[in-house]
Amino acid sequence: MPVTRPNKKQLNELAESMGMNFSPEDLDFFHEELDATMAAYDAVDALPDYLPAVKYPRVTGYHPDAEENELNAWAWKVDVEGAKDGPLKGKTVALKDNVCLAGVPMRNGSNLLEGYVPNIDATIVTRLLDAGATIKGKAVCEYFCLSGGSHTSQPGPVHNPIKKGYSAGGSSSGSAALVGSGEVDMAIGGDQGGSIRIPAAYSGLYGMKGTHGLVPYSGIMPIESTIDHTGPITANVADNALMLEVLAGADGLDPRQYNVKTAKYTDALDKDVKGLKIGILKEGFGHDSSEKDVDEKVRAAADLFRQNGAAVEEVSVEMHKLGPAIWSPIALEGLQFQMMNGNGLGMNWKGLYATSLLDHLAGWQSRADELSDTLKISMLVGEYGIRHHRGHFYAKAQNLARKLKEAYDTALEEYDLLLMPTLPLKATKLPEAGGPRKDILSRAFEMLPNTAPFNVTGHPAMAIPCGMSSGLPVSMMLVGKFYDESTIYQAASAFEGSGDWKQM
Repeated sequence: MPVTRPNKKQLNELAESMGMNFSPEDLDFFHEELDATMAAYDAVDALPDYLPAVKYPRVTGYHPDAEENELNAWAWKVDVEGAKDGPLKGKTVALKDNVCLAGVPMRNGSNLLEGYVPNIDATIVTRLLDAGATIKGKAVCEYFCLSGGSHTSQPGPVHNPIKKGYSAGGSSSGSAALVGSGEVDMAIGGDQGGSIRIPAAYSGLYGMKGTHGLVPYSGIMPIESTIDHTGPITANVADNALMLEVLAGADGLDPRQYNVKTAKYTDALDKDVKGLKIGILKEGFGHDSSEKDVDEKVRAAADLFRQNGAAVEEVSVEMHKLGPAIWSPIALEGLQFQMMNGNGLGMNWKGLYATSLLDHLAGWQSRADELSDTLKISMLVGEYGIRHHRGHFYAKAQNLARKLKEAYDTALEEYDLLLMPTLPLKATKLPEAGGPRKDILSRAFEMLPNTAPFNVTGHPAMAIPCGMSSGLPVSMMLVGKFYDESTIYQAASAFEGSGDWKQM
């Protein structure tokens, strides 16, 4: 059956929207010529899509009721058994609900995706199952992943696993809550501005954002390709390193992956830190939103590295202060161009396209009033930058991102790792239902100053719990050289072995 062609009225409207003024003769000419050109679309439409095979059987599963979902962290429950043996045999995993799991509903925190059921497994899903893991379901995430708090998802707020009524962090909110509560051993998070590390930090967990492209993003709903990361959230360092071993490596389907270098990360465990040089990043402390106890706990963690034999001293990277500003045009204009105007996927890249996702999300404009406030403000700024400033600030920010990367790389020539608070503050109370709308936005974006810069540059960065204050976790972040996750794991494992962080 031929692909539908535009009638003359539709064709004229298309032309006008692109600044073309057609005479009646122009309209007749292009209408006639268009039919021959679109014959190629008929040929493509007649071919079956070329998608990876789904290897492991599963049933649809179910949405748990409130009694079975105390923290509101489960978006969907299902049991998908992996291979009979493998490095993750006996481990249970939750997937962030922006990860395609064939035959199982996916909402990405939004009612706009209600009824969408993927027909593919993301690459990381197949890798987890090949390694013997059991996938227990989908974890609630924030509305299209646009919040560092855990209060914007359509199913309602996700509660902190340590202190109910407080934020579990976002946007991988349910992932952290499920690991923190012990309902699963490990979870997949996504990170465009800190969304693996933020929930890990708020929930007292380990969250690794590997080097950009280390873990394939194929089959996961993106925000913006140059800042998209996915990776593990776990309750201990060993599980984190093991999970990354399974996830990492090129899949040939993801344009984010270039010169990927993997390692046996578990070999870095149970080593000391003697001989390591760690730079305490001066600009990572004392933000306007910084809490004194957080800065103090992280500096105490740095002292513990020093006591255990590492060379630890302060280092300055002044451009770090500008990291969030550089991140903003990339994230906001990029998400509007790719995720929204591009119907979830965008164009101009080679790899695996989840065409069913694109088809389901198309037409979101007819329901735009239903979008979350965090997504609306992001879209408004992004679209304004694209329409009224020609995408100039996106382009300039990408240029400045190279300079920011060079600034960190210069420091990392002298130091093996950079150390700073993951977040400037501890978990905050969940905003009250019906409270001020301004609180929704402030609680969503207040924690980004140390995490977002490393999404822009792509350096590996890990959240590591390092103390408790007022009954809430404090987290430090270690940042390493490109593809040097092993050194981060070495230091994280040594710190974990030096004492119970909950008593620090």
